[in-house]
Amino acid sequence: MPRILVTGATGTVGRAVVAALRAEGAEVRALTRSPETAALPNDVEVVRGDLADPASLGAALDGVDAVFLMILFPAAAAAEVVSTLAAAPGRPRVVLLSSPHQTPHPFFQQPNASATLHAEVERLLAASGLATTVLRPTMFAANALHWWAPAIRAGSPVRWPYVDVDTAPIDERDIAAVAARALLDAGHAGADYLLTGPARLTQAEQLRTIGEVSGRPVRVEALTPDEARQAFAAWPPAAVSMLLAAWGAAVGHPAIVTTTVGDVTGTPARPFARWVADHADAFR
Repeated sequence: MPRILVTGATGTVGRAVVAALRAEGAEVRALTRSPETAALPNDVEVVRGDLADPASLGAALDGVDAVFLMILFPAAAAAEVVSTLAAAPGRPRVVLLSSPHQTPHPFFQQPNASATLHAEVERLLAASGLATTVLRPTMFAANALHWWAPAIRAGSPVRWPYVDVDTAPIDERDIAAVAARALLDAGHAGADYLLTGPARLTQAEQLRTIGEVSGRPVRVEALTPDEARQAFAAWPPAAVSMLLAAWGAAVGHPAIVTTTVGDVTGTPARPFARWVADHADAFR
C-alpha cells in the first residue's frame, strides 16, 4: 500500500484523514511539532517536523507517495515548503486543503487573508509541476463546537448574527474521505473539488437541530453586526470582520450544495443531524 504523509495530523481534519487512510490499509506518516502529545494510533508513524521550518521535512518526505498538505502561515514560508516537496525524491503527489475562494458565491468573495494565502499556495503548486488535487470545503460542521457549544452547555442563549443566512455545513469525516481517495488514487490528480454538506440550513436551523438531536434546548438571541462585534470582542478582529462581511454578503443568496463527496467516495455526505448526533455530548 502507498505511504502517505499527513500534515496537520493532530487537527480536526488531519485526524480524520489519518483515520480514513488507516481504514484503507495505507501506511500513514504523521507530521507534528510535538510527537509526544500527538495521541495517534500506534500503527501511525509519527515524525517531528514543522511546515514553518521546511528544512525539517526531509526525513518526513522520504519514501512517501503522496502528501496531505494544509498550510496556515505566510506565503513566504509556503514557497519554501512547495520547493521542498518538488525536490523530494519521487516528487510525491499533493492533496491540498484549500478554500472556495474561486467559487462565484458572495459568501466566498469577501476579503480574506486565508483565501489570499490559499490562492498563492495553489499558484506555487501549479508552477512546481507537482501532481495536485485541490479540496475546497465550505463551512465546517465542527465550527458549532467552537461557536455555540459553550453557551449551549451553560444553558445560556446563543447570541449570534445573521441567523437566517444558510450554509451547507460539511462533516470533517467527509472531507477526509475525499482526501483519502485522492491520496490513494493518482487518477484524482488535477481535480478541483468543491465540498459541501448535503443540504442548506440556516444558522437558526442548525441551532434548532443541535437542540433537537442533543436534547439540550437552545435559545437564540439574534444580534446586529455591531452587537456581534461587541459580543465577539475576544476573537481576532480580522476573523470577526471576515465572518460578518461573508454572512452579510450572503443574505438572500442560497448556499451552494454539491454532490462531490458522494461522487468521489460512493457514499453521500453526512447530514448535519448525523454530525450532531455523533458529537452530542459536546453540547450537554
